[in-house]
Amino acid sequence: MELSGTSTLNKLVLLFVFDKMDVPITENTIMEMCTYSNNWFTYMDCKQALAQLLETGFIYQSTHEQNIYFSITPDGRMCLANFYMRIPTSLRTEITEYIKENRMTFRRKQEYFRTYNKNADGTYTVQLKIIDPVSTTLEIKLNVANRHTAKTVLNKWEEKAAQVYYALYEMLID
Repeated sequence: MELSGTSTLNKLVLLFVFDKMDVPITENTIMEMCTYSNNWFTYMDCKQALAQLLETGFIYQSTHEQNIYFSITPDGRMCLANFYMRIPTSLRTEITEYIKENRMTFRRKQEYFRTYNKNADGTYTVQLKIIDPVSTTLEIKLNVANRHTAKTVLNKWEEKAAQVYYALYEMLID
């Protein structure tokens, strides 16, 4: 890999983000962290760096439940270790603190899927899932009376998914 200019810094920053998150992450999560919530680089620069890291084998992608997840490879970790110092200390600190504060929020957004659809009879079906990059851990479909109830369930899912899973597991396994 030829090292020069901003493109290289963008790729190193992305590798650093992958390393700090330490879990597979979706493109939407990457974009939200790097471009929307922070101005570490532009949307197009992020897309380009992501594609180049994938092409060079420094990250890889896997697909599950129609979601594409990206992870750092051992070669990516080695590259980051060799060129870590090219990322300004202030930026490394900012990224580390941001990820430490927001890791669980981003994981929940990726792992706790939720949606609803209107049925022919006027009721709503709410679909709730806990997804990890390898498999679906839990999937629940609820039929509710109205749209307001469906939205209420959706809003509570991110906060309550782990508790629901634990309660079901305990009741059914013990």
